[in-house]
Amino acid sequence: MRFYERALNGKLEMMMTHAESPAAAQSPPGTADRILHARLVIGDRVLLASDSMVGQPYAGMNGFSLSLRYPTVAEARRIFDTLAKGGQVRMPMEKTFWIEAIGMLTDRFGTPWMVSAYAEDAPAGG
Repeated sequence: MRFYERALNGKLEMMMTHAESPAAAQSPPGTADRILHARLVIGDRVLLASDSMVGQPYAGMNGFSLSLRYPTVAEARRIFDTLAKGGQVRMPMEKTFWIEAIGMLTDRFGTPWMVSAYAEDAPAGG
């Protein structure tokens, strides 16, 4: 979460482990150091996250991508390049017929991302 805080120019407002929770005594054994709740604010957006529970197998992140959209190509490219360090670019950032720029990558933690930018004079929802 600290990586994403820096990479996405966000503010990590909360990160609580199971041990820090008021319900710590009810947490399953082996979960004390796992994140129960994290809240990362990125501009006017919020990303919530938590670790899996002990005993739940981790099969990787498949079948989806997290998507971030920025008002300028320069800002989108900076985020794309930061997330791509140590990861794998699946589609380099480029202009397409529907958007000013878009790129796809999987970051060093295995999280799949799509990062895009719309033209500065185009509406954000378009």
